[in-house]
Amino acid sequence: MPPPVLLNVREAAARLGLSKSTLDKMRCAGKGPRFVKSTARAVRYDPADLDAWISAQRRSSTSEM
Repeated sequence: MPPPVLLNVREAAARLGLSKSTLDKMRCAGKGPRFVKSTARAVRYDPADLDAWISAQRRSSTSEM
């Protein structure tokens, strides 16, 4: 089985419908999807983690936390 294709920050942001800046801020605040530090400076996202994060954000009411 081939290794998963990891997305860079711009690709992940586009997949989520967010700006790169918003995704960067969410990552720094610990509120975004899981990520991989492939080097000291490079951040990557596994598409499966993005899908899991999207699923976890589903709500049926605006009053839900």
